[in-house]
Order: sequence, then structure tokens, then C-alpha cells
Amino acid sequence: MRWFTGWRRARILKRAALDERSWRAGALRYPFIAALPPAEAARLRDWVVLFLHEKAVHGAGGLELRDEMRVAIAAQACMLICNLDLDWYRGWHEVIVYPDEFVAEYEYVDEDGVAHVVREPMSGESWQQGPVILSWADTEEGAQGTGYNVVIHEFAHKLDMVNGGANGFPPLHAGMDPRRWSQVFEAAYGDFCRRVEAGEHTEIDPYAAEHPSEFFAVLSEAFFDTPFAVLAQYPEVYRELASFYRQDPAQRLAAAGASDGALP
Repeated sequence: MRWFTGWRRARILKRAALDERSWRAGALRYPFIAALPPAEAARLRDWVVLFLHEKAVHGAGGLELRDEMRVAIAAQACMLICNLDLDWYRGWHEVIVYPDEFVAEYEYVDEDGVAHVVREPMSGESWQQGPVILSWADTEEGAQGTGYNVVIHEFAHKLDMVNGGANGFPPLHAGMDPRRWSQVFEAAYGDFCRRVEAGEHTEIDPYAAEHPSEFFAVLSEAFFDTPFAVLAQYPEVYRELASFYRQDPAQRLAAAGASDGALP
């Protein structure tokens, strides 16, 4: 059925139009998108058109989404699959955007068998076969080049969950060694947790120490937004992510003149 998918996508791209103003205002505000060479920028733009055709992106909590806001979310989401395929986001259909942090409510049973109900403010959330939920205020922060990007974080979780629950081990491509991935990530995660527990300053968000799935998502944020920080601290993780995403953001940013740092 690959021929049919290709035909259908070509038909959508021929009929759909992406407003140039929305593209510039929504996507090019992010340095890691603005640094894309022409071929990758064109590919990303096509993915954005197809993403917005397949997914409903709508506001909640009184938020009215403008076209450039939808493009901003779609462009960041599609950065992860720019050199992969939109099929990585199959099986779900909705992105919900709140003006600011939203409150998630969930239940759990502790080791004594006591049930608890927790209400927790969140900036983003991903469900395995359900929606991605985002805070627009936090989405806007992703343009500041600090390594914090809630859209990339939540869509990294989506990729992680393609083969089941989020565990920091997404489906790997042919030619990638699962044992190598496990060894590299387990070693880096253990080191990072020790550093956080010791109170050591790190350019990578300490939230990465919460769980291996969060380590993968947070490192994915940094990989795209502050790639030199990942290269400096965990070069082997960087190389595994570069193989998985089939991208090299550090080289791309250096070529675009966005950093004076030298690649190792």
C-alpha cells in the first residue's frame, strides 16, 4: 500500500496551501528550524501540511488558535520525523492546546493498597493512543534556545510509545544495535542521576533524572535545541540520537553560523 500512501500524500500536497506568513511567523522563529538547509526545510514544510491535514489541532480553556500557532506546533512536532516518515505518528488524531499549564488528575494505589487521587499542573502530556496535550505558554518558550521545548518533549514520548509504553527505547532502524542503545543510555542515565542527586549543575534539565523515558524525551529536546550541550556531556548519546533521528543538529547549526563551538 506504499504506492497508495504516496499518491494520497502527493494529492494532498498539490491541493493544500501553507500560508507563507504563517510559516515564517510560526516555524522560522525556532533557531533549529531556521537553520535547516533548503532540502530539509522543503521536506519539513511538506510534513507540516500533511500533519495538519491528518491531526486536529485545537484550543481548549478559552484559547483561540491562530494559523501560525498551529504551524508552530506542527513544525516542531515534524522536526523529529523530518528525515523519517509521518507514519511514526499514526494511530492518534488530536493535539489539544491550553493557554497555560493545565491540571491533570490521576489515581494510583500505593504499596499499602491505599488509593490516592493526584491533581498536578502540567505543561504537556502524551497518551499512547490518545492526544498530545500542550500549554501554549510553554510552547512559546521553545523559541528561546534554552534546551526547553515542550513540543519536542511530548512528541519524543509519542515516538517512544510506538512499540508500547514509554521506556526510553523507541523502535530502532535497521542497522542500529539495540544492545548499543541500551548500554549507552543506561550508562548516561545512571551518570546523570548521580549528578542530579549530588546537586551538580548541568545544562540538561534535571527532570531527565525522573525516569528513562523522561531522559530520552529531555535529551531529545536538548539534541535539537542545544545540541552542543549534549555533545559535550554525553557524546555517545548524541550519536545514538543522530542515528535514530537521522539528523545532526550540531553540524547543521555550526554550518549555519549559529555556534562558534567545535564539533568533536
